[in-house]
Amino acid sequence: MEGKKKLILVVDDELAILHSLRVLLEDAGYEIVTTSMGAEVEQLRRRKQPDLILLDMLLTDIDGREIIREMKSREETRDIPIILFSAHPSGETEAVIHGADDFLAKPFDIDELLEKISKYV
Repeated sequence: MEGKKKLILVVDDELAILHSLRVLLEDAGYEIVTTSMGAEVEQLRRRKQPDLILLDMLLTDIDGREIIREMKSREETRDIPIILFSAHPSGETEAVIHGADDFLAKPFDIDELLEKISKYV
């Protein structure tokens, strides 16, 4: 990747997944910000607008689908690509219904994850 690193915000309440994704994506050349709290997404976004958000559907504090609906309803955030991920059987359908740009099933394949990210950043 040339020039400025693309910023990815990763939101998942499983700390092991956050750590693994941070290592993987930093090694792939991305700048990474992580949080385990859905309530922090807006605050982190205001600090530095991400180029993409990787978002778990079922968070402890706020449902990821609600975060998508909120972000896609506002002009300043609607164009930020959001990839929803989940182990839930209806995750892909939920991603489409709630306006996510893409979906990735947990456990996910690393190559598929990187391929999906490269479509948007």
